[in-house]
Amino acid sequence: MIPYHAVDPGLPSDAAARRFYEFMKQRRNVRMFSDRPVPFETIEWIIRAAGSAPSGANKQPWRFVVVGDPGVKKQIREAAEAEEREFYHRRATPQWLKDLAPLGTDENKGYLEVAPWLIVMFRLAKDDPDEHAEHGQVYYPVESAGIAAGFLLAAVHHAGLVALTHTPSPMGFLSKLLGRPDHERPFLLIPVGYPAENCVVPDITRKPLDKIMVRV
Repeated sequence: MIPYHAVDPGLPSDAAARRFYEFMKQRRNVRMFSDRPVPFETIEWIIRAAGSAPSGANKQPWRFVVVGDPGVKKQIREAAEAEEREFYHRRATPQWLKDLAPLGTDENKGYLEVAPWLIVMFRLAKDDPDEHAEHGQVYYPVESAGIAAGFLLAAVHHAGLVALTHTPSPMGFLSKLLGRPDHERPFLLIPVGYPAENCVVPDITRKPLDKIMVRV
């Protein structure tokens, strides 16, 4: 064990919490990206922030594959759109499509080529092999990866960039295209970059506090 040094935000806790809320409520999922370059170093710092998330038994069951090659991005787009066509025209229930309608989504995913970077997040079903090619256990990999994804989105926003949590289903094509081993499972496909000049987002609202919090 080592000493813990608490962070001083320079404000009372309620004011600091409110300031963070006011900042984070501006974050939105964006589907209209600019092709303006983003330095790779920026992405590295974002991934470091995501990797600082807590995880079950500190196993850190995640892998972030960063894609900037135009040819690979094109392949990912084509494969994602193939799955999405199946979803929108065959798999999705009428209720699901109705719920998606206000967001204006469809099978066209051009942003996967426009955004300068794609971060493909994998969750680890087992730990990476050791020197004897044996895999260790991981614990709560889905929950752990979800927390890390939240850290990543906050880091993207803090860097002045935008992102989208894209979840084509199924996502097995990502493992194949990126040559990932069997113990890594696709979790999220996240384009990252600057918003397009004409970027718009759906006019949606968030549930009020009394609908998401219960005090006991």
